[in-house]
Amino acid sequence: MEIKKTQILLLSTLLLSSLALKILGKSHREARHQLFMAKLKPNSNIDKSHFTPFENPPEPMQDGLKEKDIIQKLPGQPSVSFKQYGGYITINATAGRAFYYYFTEAQDPKKAQDLPLLLWLNGGPGCSSLGYGAMQELGPFRVGSDGKTLYKNQYAWNHVANVLFLESPAGVGFSYSNTTSDFVKGGDRKTAADNYIFLINWLERFPEYKDRDFYIAGESYAGHYVPQLAHNIVYHNKKANKTIINLKGILIGNADINHETDNIGMIDYWASHALISLESSRKIHKYCNFSLDAQRSDECSSTLGEVSNMLEDIDIYNIYYPLCFDANVTSIPKRFSIMEIDPCSDNYVYSYFNLPEVQEAIHANVTKLHYDWQSCSGVIEHWEDRASTVLPSIEELMENGIRVWLFSGDMDGRVPVTSTQYSLEVMNITTLNPWRAWYRDSEVGGYVQEYKDNLTFVTVRGAGHEVPSYRPDRALSLVLNFIAGTPLPKK
Repeated sequence: MEIKKTQILLLSTLLLSSLALKILGKSHREARHQLFMAKLKPNSNIDKSHFTPFENPPEPMQDGLKEKDIIQKLPGQPSVSFKQYGGYITINATAGRAFYYYFTEAQDPKKAQDLPLLLWLNGGPGCSSLGYGAMQELGPFRVGSDGKTLYKNQYAWNHVANVLFLESPAGVGFSYSNTTSDFVKGGDRKTAADNYIFLINWLERFPEYKDRDFYIAGESYAGHYVPQLAHNIVYHNKKANKTIINLKGILIGNADINHETDNIGMIDYWASHALISLESSRKIHKYCNFSLDAQRSDECSSTLGEVSNMLEDIDIYNIYYPLCFDANVTSIPKRFSIMEIDPCSDNYVYSYFNLPEVQEAIHANVTKLHYDWQSCSGVIEHWEDRASTVLPSIEELMENGIRVWLFSGDMDGRVPVTSTQYSLEVMNITTLNPWRAWYRDSEVGGYVQEYKDNLTFVTVRGAGHEVPSYRPDRALSLVLNFIAGTPLPKK
């Protein structure tokens, strides 16, 4: 692991509040560095205005491709009873833009028809929901250290829902475009519009889910993707005066939702967890203005440079977790435990999805991309618009009766619990049920506070940025109660 480069990127993301997860390999890091360094410039041309919905989505066009997408068996997979699908949905035929999806029906085939549909989105921007969500977090399998063997995840979320994973935007994972500008330029509005087009077309391919209760979940920069897609759904339902997509709720973990408070909360978390000195924290608060358009002073730059050096030897996405020091796959899989994610798992997933037999089995890479599948995109060069805050979108969803749950792994130092708490304070919402512990297996699973108008905030004890990776048991309890609309268990 190139720790030094990781921390340079960390400092970049601190200044930008644009999330990027840990990325495998030098080329991945350099690509991410390019993407975010563009936004460091004081006169950046990034559009920071509030998100607005897009008009006039195209009519969905599907011609019975569902059966062609069925995955008979993933290479290295143990036996399971549920169905899996994978394939492409065309987003724009003229541009040749298509998104790759992976879909797992519920574990119990007898219950699948009664359970809701849940879409999972990872953040970045530019990180793969297939590589993270499906294979390192909440999907039914985890990849062994040989990069070939799959192990069951007994805490997979398809115990409580039919789960859909989407690689978005174009240039992420196996999702592609034949138009170069689609690869090198991304942004919030285009991604939200394309995600909506994907969804209405996917529902044409899988019409049995059209009237099913629908939930959107994600983490990190999906703090933008999730409410923005939900905003488009609510908007077009209202415009059509009918329920096109039966959206019931959104669930976002360690979410980038409000630029200024995200950054202030991060600094305070570092100081309160003894990652930086109180002196450094005071200097940052004195010299750094985290408003999105603020100029960066020399004193601020100097202090942030000092802070970066303090953090270069830890994983800021889980401050107490070990680092990966040997990125090689093994000839024989190491002993596997679902409760102890291997810090090198990125490497195993990278190896797995670049196997030709895997790509063939999952109906991926049909255009033979000129680059490897990557956990986070190395081809997206610019992010042209990002809202400085998505709090207005979240408030609009609440006003429309959409259930909103925000959750935080309490060991994440990148978008920590304090960032979300500070963002909630900005919303000035009224507490319905005060802060209390919630339980799993007779232990405190975390803490929860419920607010009026459909908002709940949850912490997950012992989890890092990717909550289901580190505490899959507690994450399953979280999503189970979220979907059911029930309070998290008391003692």
